[in-house]
Amino acid sequence: MPPLTRSDDAGPACDTDGAELIACPSCDALYRVQVPPKGGRATCARCGTVLIRPIAGAGMRIIALTLSITILVTAAVFFPFLEIHASGIGNKTSLLNVATSFRSGILVLVSVATVSMIVLIPLMRTLLLLYVLVPVVFDRPPARHARHAFRLAQEIKPWAMTEIFAIGCAVALVKISDLAQLGFGPAFWMFAVLVVIVVINDSYMCTWSVWESLEESEG
Repeated sequence: MPPLTRSDDAGPACDTDGAELIACPSCDALYRVQVPPKGGRATCARCGTVLIRPIAGAGMRIIALTLSITILVTAAVFFPFLEIHASGIGNKTSLLNVATSFRSGILVLVSVATVSMIVLIPLMRTLLLLYVLVPVVFDRPPARHARHAFRLAQEIKPWAMTEIFAIGCAVALVKISDLAQLGFGPAFWMFAVLVVIVVINDSYMCTWSVWESLEESEG
């Protein structure tokens, strides 16, 4: 699908004869909207960022994947994450133990940040997405304040670092594998699956399509 039409010389939005505009979230280039066919995509000519990518049936898939993420994140908090054995001494820990390992002094902030970024914020974002998408996908009026909820979900996305935590743990485990015997608990495999699901979920998500659906429903 070719890039969208640039509107750098179009002047203010009010002078574009009613043409709908879209801005690239990466480089702020402004374009007139040209909706690609299902399965196609419209990209930014300047940086290549995908701006519009409508996919048939994407709403139900996103809801299913978002529910899976919610369940996996919640369950992974309580199941054992890792077992370490060295010199006849073993220790088993869960994600909750790791996140709350610092309980005094300024290091408490580390625990708060860890819990927030790998558990609370991801859960908050998935719940916001479900709140916004479920009524729209099932052809019901948008939930109250759905626009604000979706905007908040997009704003906190960079701070939802569950998959980053999982990848970081994998790298750290490779480095210490020669020093101790490692055993992976259920929570570790949940995070491994979670990384894959997050990537797939993001590939289905078209922000422009969600905004359009909310506008059409409210209209």
